[in-house]
Parts: sequence; C-alpha cells; structure tokens
Amino acid sequence: MTTRSPNKRRFMPVLPLLAAGLVLIAAGALRGETGTILARAVRICLECIGIG
Repeated sequence: MTTRSPNKRRFMPVLPLLAAGLVLIAAGALRGETGTILARAVRICLECIGIG
C-alpha cells in the first residue's frame, strides 16, 4: 500500500494549470505579443503614478 504525502496531494491539481499557463505564455511570445504587453504595462504604470 502506498501513501501519498499531504503536500504531494495538494500540488497535483496545480500541475495541469501550470502547464497550460506555460503553453499559453509561449504561444503569446511566438506570436510576437511581448512588445504589446510591455507597452500596455508601461502605460498602466504611468497612469497609476499620474504621469500618463
């Protein structure tokens, strides 16, 4: 009889979500969307501090 540790049991549902997130990030990077995301992040940051 094998017993799993409580930490392993909690970690298992996270693996598919982590894998899906990494695949989607890679797909966005391959499409060249990193520049768009950076531009939006800069704009939001500047608006937040009151410059933009």
